[in-house]
Amino acid sequence: MNMMKKLSFLCVLSALMVLLGSCGNKSINVPFDNGDSAYSAKADPTLFGVCGVETSMNTLQLITDTGDTLQLDLTSARENGQVFGGLQVGDRMAVLANDDHTVATMVVNQVALLGNWVMPNPIDGSDEVGIVLKEGGIAESIEQNSVIYKTWKLTRGKLEIVLVREGGTEEEEVYLYDLIKLSPDSLIFKDADDTFEYTRQKPKETYGMDVDLEDAQSEFFM
Repeated sequence: MNMMKKLSFLCVLSALMVLLGSCGNKSINVPFDNGDSAYSAKADPTLFGVCGVETSMNTLQLITDTGDTLQLDLTSARENGQVFGGLQVGDRMAVLANDDHTVATMVVNQVALLGNWVMPNPIDGSDEVGIVLKEGGIAESIEQNSVIYKTWKLTRGKLEIVLVREGGTEEEEVYLYDLIKLSPDSLIFKDADDTFEYTRQKPKETYGMDVDLEDAQSEFFM
């Protein structure tokens, strides 16, 4: 009798171990989702790539970072004012498109975003303050001691800027802005509360000179 009980106990224990092992395997096979993976329903749909040589006024040829070459109709984006920074062959672009990647709904020239952007000091207008947008998503402050810009990126059609405030908790603050205008010498974006209007800061050696940044670019389509 004791032998039968012992065998029954071993059978139950074995079945339990198999069940636990099976559950463990299932948890291992579930992909880790950090919010950016292809498995996430909220994954950023933005297409990143380079503006190709076959780009024209109403068509963007995008050579994506994944190696695809897309021909995207720009008609809708242009009609809705959603082409920012112009189309320069060889420049890096960020694009929102329809599901089959044939129509662009928003196009941002990432290279056009780079540089020093300034505005009159909103406190007294005595000097210029602003932000530097660098390659690699690096952001820096211009003449602002209380605000330290850290990073920037384009995500889901918005400009994301991360900063910390001097003298505060030094916790990173994340802000999302809608682009309103991006041209060779103007950058405007806004959120629900404020609109920020910047102009491109000229290098010191060009002060006093008549420099037309737009004319200096070839194959530039606004």
